[in-house]
Amino acid sequence: MEELEQLKIRLREESSPFFTDEELKYYLDLYNKDLDLTTYKLLIMKAEDDSITLPGGLSLANNRKYWLTLASNYKPNGSRCL
Repeated sequence: MEELEQLKIRLREESSPFFTDEELKYYLDLYNKDLDLTTYKLLIMKAEDDSITLPGGLSLANNRKYWLTLASNYKPNGSRCL
């Protein structure tokens, strides 16, 4: 399976589309084809507040916590060689 398809699966793009294929390719290149880092960064982007409040008081909750929880699985540990 190619990297783009793996990234789409990790980002749940089929059920919650957010990025175009061109954007996904751009970010894969930006992060040097590091699939874990790209997944982490894009899940953080998906965690933007998407709650909606409609006239009449009806509101739809956001999914921020869900996306941040998924992102935590791919968070870089930041360790470096000294």
